[in-house]
Amino acid sequence: MAKKTGAKPTKKVPLRRACGAMAAHMMLLEKYPAFRMNLMKLEGATTKRREARFNLTDEAIVVIDTVVHVVYSNASENISDAQIASQIEALTKDYRATNPDRSKVPTPWGGLVTDTRMSFKLVDVTRTATKVSGFTTDDAVKSAAGGGIAPVDTKTHLNLWVCPLTAGLLGYAQFPGGPPATDGVVINTEAFGTSGTATAPFNLGRTATHEVGHYFNLRHIWGDTPDCSGGDGVADTPNCEGPNYGAPVWPSISCNNGPNGDMFVNYMDYVDDAAMFMFTAQQVLRMRSALETVRSGLIAKPTAKARKKR
Repeated sequence: MAKKTGAKPTKKVPLRRACGAMAAHMMLLEKYPAFRMNLMKLEGATTKRREARFNLTDEAIVVIDTVVHVVYSNASENISDAQIASQIEALTKDYRATNPDRSKVPTPWGGLVTDTRMSFKLVDVTRTATKVSGFTTDDAVKSAAGGGIAPVDTKTHLNLWVCPLTAGLLGYAQFPGGPPATDGVVINTEAFGTSGTATAPFNLGRTATHEVGHYFNLRHIWGDTPDCSGGDGVADTPNCEGPNYGAPVWPSISCNNGPNGDMFVNYMDYVDDAAMFMFTAQQVLRMRSALETVRSGLIAKPTAKARKKR
């Protein structure tokens, strides 16, 4: 993996978090009817797992083989190996609950901070020059025809695409059970890792933390409705009216969820990187259910020849 360097990008980072996961999800549900059935089966498996009352601390630690696809239209977008490594490190800290800033979680929720017992290992990096100046949620970046590159072994590897995104998007992901040809996570070049092109307030690697959460079947904590009628399928995240942005002051109350209010410190809200610190126990249960069913190939991988670096 040859090191690449470049100046900071001239584009302005979005002022607040915007995730395209649900837009991409709705498009795929229309195109692939089996996707909806796969998600229903996964919800059933998740419910059974919840009712079994198991101890999350007994779960095996799983190392997720990860491939990063750098898709760039100029030198600054061809990010360095060091920036890529910083993202893998940030992901592992957040998913193992070893991030130092977890101490900022408000006291009422401190006992809910949970280790997913998942870590991430970089196994390959691809670099693809493109004539496309910006991508969106249509998955074009995931194919050569669209100006990007196809994923690698989506059954056994987490694929992360790093590229310029349009319309203020920071990233998007595909939920479990969708088409293999587009499975994975896409992150804006300006919100990837903790150095290089990563730009405040999205320079702590938490866009990937958020989007990988979707990849493992987590929803936004407000349930993607414009009122209090939604839900994220997780009992220990308080129901809230909508996304929180920036760096709110605790408590931020909505939907009669006082006295503690919205859990805006959760990775699945829309706050700045420096204001999100945790997954809850029930969120981890959802992720582990996806990992051990639909995404079980990430655990038991066949022996393979070493990959040629591209």
